Amino acid sequence: MSDPDVVVVGAGAAGLAAAKTLMAAGHSVRVVEAMGRIGGRAWTTSDRFGLPFDIGCAWLHAADRNPFFPEAQAAGWTLFHHDMGLDHLWYRDRKADAAELAAIGEADAQLQRLIEAHDSTDDRLSSLLEKGHALRAAATFSGPMDFGQDDDEISIADYRAAADLDPNYFTKEGFGTLVAQFGADVPVELNTPVREIDWSGKGAQVETARGTIRAEAVIVTVSTGVLAFEDIRFRPHLPDTHLEAIFDLPMGLLTKIPVEIRGERFGLAPFDDLLIERHARHDVFFLCFPFDTDLMVGFVGGDFAWEIEAAGEDAAVDFVTDRLVDLFGSDLRAKVGRSLMTNWAGERRTRGAYAAARPGKAAARAALAQPVADRIWFAGEALAGSLAQTAGGARLSGEAAARAVMARLKAIP
Repeated sequence: MSDPDVVVVGAGAAGLAAAKTLMAAGHSVRVVEAMGRIGGRAWTTSDRFGLPFDIGCAWLHAADRNPFFPEAQAAGWTLFHHDMGLDHLWYRDRKADAAELAAIGEADAQLQRLIEAHDSTDDRLSSLLEKGHALRAAATFSGPMDFGQDDDEISIADYRAAADLDPNYFTKEGFGTLVAQFGADVPVELNTPVREIDWSGKGAQVETARGTIRAEAVIVTVSTGVLAFEDIRFRPHLPDTHLEAIFDLPMGLLTKIPVEIRGERFGLAPFDDLLIERHARHDVFFLCFPFDTDLMVGFVGGDFAWEIEAAGEDAAVDFVTDRLVDLFGSDLRAKVGRSLMTNWAGERRTRGAYAAARPGKAAARAALAQPVADRIWFAGEALAGSLAQTAGGARLSGEAAARAVMARLKAIP
């Protein structure tokens, strides 16, 4: 196969968007993907439940700025606006009363005010939570269920730079299906992991499991988790600024544990949000019966997500089932059907869910976004600006990287 103008490494939302942008402008592109499918962390499957379920990203965040949203509308897909307001709160096995539930809403608003006003050298989100016990329950969404990290591992500056992601939408057909449809016209070489990128000479050489590709430029869209594990070698080594940025943007984790509950709804409505606050950050959130399906979709995040994925699917399903039994009684066990645990920690091609800057390291995103010798560009959810950690943001990041590469190609004599 002929050598292209640009090699794109990774066929997730960012890589697909970069390739489509370059191809539309008439540039030759080769996209290499280590997995046997496109989409990356956007992946919908019907294998377990007989209906579309998003193993990866599910919310179409910031629909008014998300380029995937109008495409879902144009396709006539089933969309639901999810306001993320908390409908049910439990402290272990005690249901919060109306006053306590209202207090969480006020605590969330207080936390946002503290974040906006923060000017201390202590950049840990947990430093704000020490100002009030009621803030901790509200911070469950801001930390493990949002950033995929515990509050002591989240940079306030990085969190503040993120956009308000409302309006949020679900699609019944699946976000992963939407991303796969977006990239269906992009030629992708699947099962082709990249071993090395050599930028020591003119242009770059990309060594893959199927041979070496020479190109003027490379756009790397793999996760910071893959980069930190050095699954791809760079020759010479990346500049220290880029290496430090990679390690300052570790992958967080959000784990889904959906369980099928047959013949019972416990007074819960479709898309109700239910949060169980527990000790030691072992909190669990449930999205109840989305699109009137029989699924209670459990979520755990941060350090506890890494622990529960290490314990395995059986242990994870037992954990969420036990929590539901705590709330609704032992008769629930007989109603539990099929179940699942997502396992992005164990997926070597991602090594986590999405990136979050360490406290004091919010500048890492901008550092990693700088091109290396005008030959290597990085793109993806970690570099998506105010839409970081979202698939829509990843797509916009890929498009931006492609435009930067095109400007460079135009300047080459």
